[in-house]
Amino acid sequence: MDKVEQRIVVYAPVGKDARLIEDVLRYAQLECEICSALPQVVPQLGHGAAALFVIEEAFNADFLAELTSFLSGQPAWSDLPVLVLSKQGLDSSAVRTVFEQVGNVTLLERPVRRATLLSAALSARRARQRQYQMREVDRRKDEFLAILGHELRNPLAPIRTAMDVLNTIPDSSPRLRHITQVVERQVKHLTRLVDDLLDVARITNDKVALKCEWVSLDTVLEHAVELCRPQLLAGGQRLDVRQPPGSVLLSGDRARLVQSLANVLGNAIKFSPPGAPVELRAEVDGGDIVLSVRDHGPGLEPEARARIFELFVQGQAGRVHALGGLGIGLSLAQRFTRMHGGTVQVHSGGQGQGCEFVLRMPIVVADRRRRPRPERRAAADDAEGPLRVMVVDDNVDGAEMLQVMLEMDGYLVGKAHDGQGAIALAERFHPHVALMDIGLPDMQGYEAARRIHALRADDDTVFIAMTGWGHEEARRLAAEAGIQHYLVKPVDLNMLRQQLSDIRSRVAPQAG
Repeated sequence: MDKVEQRIVVYAPVGKDARLIEDVLRYAQLECEICSALPQVVPQLGHGAAALFVIEEAFNADFLAELTSFLSGQPAWSDLPVLVLSKQGLDSSAVRTVFEQVGNVTLLERPVRRATLLSAALSARRARQRQYQMREVDRRKDEFLAILGHELRNPLAPIRTAMDVLNTIPDSSPRLRHITQVVERQVKHLTRLVDDLLDVARITNDKVALKCEWVSLDTVLEHAVELCRPQLLAGGQRLDVRQPPGSVLLSGDRARLVQSLANVLGNAIKFSPPGAPVELRAEVDGGDIVLSVRDHGPGLEPEARARIFELFVQGQAGRVHALGGLGIGLSLAQRFTRMHGGTVQVHSGGQGQGCEFVLRMPIVVADRRRRPRPERRAAADDAEGPLRVMVVDDNVDGAEMLQVMLEMDGYLVGKAHDGQGAIALAERFHPHVALMDIGLPDMQGYEAARRIHALRADDDTVFIAMTGWGHEEARRLAAEAGIQHYLVKPVDLNMLRQQLSDIRSRVAPQAG
């Protein structure tokens, strides 16, 4: 906690109270900031404060509106103490209004003893210090989750690549294919859990922004169902999907729409008995898209329905621990839906009556016509000469599996495991594409990319970050270093193949 955050802001525009409060606080060596006019108060609070001291007479409608607006925007860890000097106490209608609207209020009735005033100020500052400690705990937790996500994604990447390579081996035995499919499903499931966990940290710190685009309803439904297919196969449920005829175009964040629907659908599958139907419905209602998921599981009592969207609230009808889960999927679905301007509702007839979750969002494009599909890009072997791809990753297994996959796809591959090795390789290999990890042992991938760019004035290497770091700061630093594309491990290999194919089509005349 810095010096600014330890001070007490005082707003007493009339009378001698400001001088009294200042004398008492400075006698106890407590820093204070005296505000003589309303426009000064909220900006000073925004810079940081241990508490706000204010007199009853200052609470006019304008000040109350500004203060409540500021307090409502506090982060989750913050609850600013407000100390109020009053003549009439709770007999004052103004003071009662303050208690109703402001929250963390301590009332001091005049005439107030200096010792009482000082004791209240010290108590407020101690309480505020505990809040700042919670802020630090939250910050360290977020750092831990970011590192955890990176460390979990790194081993997932070579496993997913290895599964992709095994799937391309001709004439493999049915038993091998079955084992490969089992591992692939579990990797996808673990990847979803990691992503959900990290999204909780991002949302609670207001670090998630929607990346809206035009996306077809078909695409959202197909991707959500594909994410949940491993659960369906494992549980033996039957999925019944119904959607409107024709093409429906949506304006929203494709990844978040898919994630929201998949989380709700996965919840329904989890609580449905084997062989039971799970119903997925999509309807257009004016400018709204309405997505509903119904299961035939144990249902929800009214008390459970009221809490089902809270973070870390798990399961239905007390079946949590047997079925697993982190208890965050439905909360994320609700938050992402609200970010799209929509609502999520849950309906249940009670015990044994199943549940229906309804997501409604005003994101249907008025035209509702699907945009033309992009033309197919040439594959790696459609043009003359191989595309040179440099793989830079300190995870030896990950780099090896990626090299095998790329060579099977017809690319010429060079490989390095640290920044200096990548720079040296780039000088003699002249890659068209560099697949760059960020967390290298000798330097960050950002720095390696800068140095490779600087090797030649006419360098046109396309950099694609492939890293376990998924936060916005890492993406910004990558862009500043000249890294044009950013993929988070475990990478969607179909997306990587498409990007390489697009690059290949652009450099085909020079490849060779």
